[in-house]
Amino acid sequence: MDGSTLSAKDEGAGDTAGAETTAAEKPEPREVLTRAQLISKVRAYHPRVKSELLGAAYDFAKKHHGEQMRDSGDAYYSHPVEVASLLADVKLDEITIVAGLLHDVVEDTEIDIGDVEVRFGADVAELVDGVTKLDKLEYSSKELAQAENFQKFILATTSDIRVLLVKLADRLHNMRTLHFRKKASSRERTARETMDIYGPLARRVGLYQIAAEMEDLAFQELNPEARRAILYRQEELALENAGDLERIREALQELMEESGIACRIKGRKKQPYSLWRKLEKKSISFRDVADLFAFRVIVSSVEDCYRVLGKVHALWACIPDRFRDYISVPKPNGYASLHTTVRASGNRRVELQIRTEEMDRTAEFGVAAHWGYKNHSYGFDVDSARAAGLDPAANLEAFAELIQDGGDPSEFMEHAKLEMYREHVFAFTPKGKLIILPAGAMPLDFAYAVHSAVGDTCVGAKINGEIKPLRRPLKNGDVVEVIRGKAPQAIHGWEALAITGRARSAMRKLVRDKETTEFRRLGQGLINMALRRAGIDPVDVKMNHTARLAGFENLEEMAEALGRGRISSNDVIVAAFPGYRPEREDDPSKVRMDSEHTPLMVSGNDLSPGVTLHLGKCCCPLPGDRIMGVHEPGQGIVVHVASCPKLAEYDDKPDLWVDLRWTELARTGAIAIGRIRINASNERGVLAKLCAAVAQAGGNITSIHTVDRHEDFTEILMEIEVEDLKRLTQILAALRSIAVVDRAVRDQEGEDDE
Repeated sequence: MDGSTLSAKDEGAGDTAGAETTAAEKPEPREVLTRAQLISKVRAYHPRVKSELLGAAYDFAKKHHGEQMRDSGDAYYSHPVEVASLLADVKLDEITIVAGLLHDVVEDTEIDIGDVEVRFGADVAELVDGVTKLDKLEYSSKELAQAENFQKFILATTSDIRVLLVKLADRLHNMRTLHFRKKASSRERTARETMDIYGPLARRVGLYQIAAEMEDLAFQELNPEARRAILYRQEELALENAGDLERIREALQELMEESGIACRIKGRKKQPYSLWRKLEKKSISFRDVADLFAFRVIVSSVEDCYRVLGKVHALWACIPDRFRDYISVPKPNGYASLHTTVRASGNRRVELQIRTEEMDRTAEFGVAAHWGYKNHSYGFDVDSARAAGLDPAANLEAFAELIQDGGDPSEFMEHAKLEMYREHVFAFTPKGKLIILPAGAMPLDFAYAVHSAVGDTCVGAKINGEIKPLRRPLKNGDVVEVIRGKAPQAIHGWEALAITGRARSAMRKLVRDKETTEFRRLGQGLINMALRRAGIDPVDVKMNHTARLAGFENLEEMAEALGRGRISSNDVIVAAFPGYRPEREDDPSKVRMDSEHTPLMVSGNDLSPGVTLHLGKCCCPLPGDRIMGVHEPGQGIVVHVASCPKLAEYDDKPDLWVDLRWTELARTGAIAIGRIRINASNERGVLAKLCAAVAQAGGNITSIHTVDRHEDFTEILMEIEVEDLKRLTQILAALRSIAVVDRAVRDQEGEDDE
């Protein structure tokens, strides 16, 4: 098998990984590709390369990096030269290679991007800027900065895929020299970042060779013992099975010759990290890996691919669940091939990958395989790439949409990693359009993959002609018809109905937009009420001007701030009329907690704006209470205090429960009704004493009801306006201090709750 023995690189890397480099160790400088050698390398595949431009970029990088040195002991300019060489290895155009030579001059020298544009043109400057404007990504303690920079990176990449290619080449060379870094923490951080971000990104655009090497080098740093063990075991098994493998190769070759199919056959050894990930993910033994040994059969046409498949299956029994047709349905990164696992000579399980020369080129180089393929100008051949099922911009646009939808950068990072790591499921629209989604995706993910407007209005789905729940995971081959509503509306419990970052970020945006609209509506109403209370007609006030005086861009922003309780309505009036002095400072900004305003007072992860919400009359929840929601038939969601006795009725119905919390508006700007039950002596003037105590404690009685009255005692139920639980507690303390009061408690459906 090709590559079955350990290379010197493998042996040395495994031994040096994780070792500290001391100051006494002075690595020998290595030979750097000369100017002429680099030009010759590019000219070998691109005869019309602009050698003057390439040579000038080489000299420019060498001059301006000057005396800078790398940890390896090499002159710093050797790094951009190596990056350019890597880009030439995958046969990219001269603009990309020039950008590779210059990618560090803006970041590490006195040169600015304007100098690059003047000297080398706008295209080169744009690529260099796309790479160098990113701060160095930091892992571990600076996750938020990393996430924000990754967002910038993705946006730069979607505008020109070459930004990604330069960055990947840069990262690969840094990984090749990682063991020269002195600090173990720095090596580990870079290796982890490579494993989490750059390796998966390289795979996403089909650069399997670069991805595999980066991941292997990262694996070597993060877990050198495991890597050495896998390499040793691979070598052992390869030697043990060498005879069988050679017989299989010969049998394949003979079969192809007898069938008149011209082909190339080559062996493939699985990468250590890929093997390790499979062992870890599936919890299987080394010998149970189905594709441990594999051959690639490369033919001239698609028809020959299927002919080879038929001949092989006629010769050897296939393993049914190990067949994949990536020719009819290519992977999102353009990868196309037939995969089948058979039981060959000696009952040996062997994977066969059957593909054309063009498919093999795409499998090796991904997006880079389509530079100069047919295009005589030696640029990216869009037609050949799309014919292979690869659209690099579309391949990364899901990440761009995550950014455009806003939200927390750390959430973006989490979703991006999930998007990159998941296996795929293939589903279809009723018209036959293929939609590729991560494994485990549900109809809501499908709807957003079709179009954001389809996702926003999705209310249900038909799968293979039958209405199915939205939480049903999609399977390969499912035909999905999205059932749409009239207007965008967040689905209740949407977080359990979507796994893709695209869907989840879009739903969050929908929720945020709905919430913002509600707060602005509320704030506008409060502004109008406050103006009228001050004797001012709202029509007579220039509200946008007032908003700017109050420190906001426009009326909408000011109304939202007021609705969220960040400012008071008095602040608005004072901004418009600086001499105005309100008679009362406390009431105007307070919002009454009623059915209309409850959705603004209560929030929850599974709660959509606009959902019908009611405060439980049994327990009268107040800001400060720990609260729960219950779906009650015909009512919507009813908010209860967590200690409410009525919740016991739903102990056996956990699916009806919703976790809730108070909003900032509820905590700072609300007036609610608290209910208390009082047992007091039945004597003259007792009611006056109780009312005076409530008033002195800051409460406003809205209702008094005598529940029971006897000769020596009376039981009274009061409803009192309070700001929160703290105020109600103060009122209860004040009542209990009165001599005539025997007992004062908060009322929860007649239950004592001290």
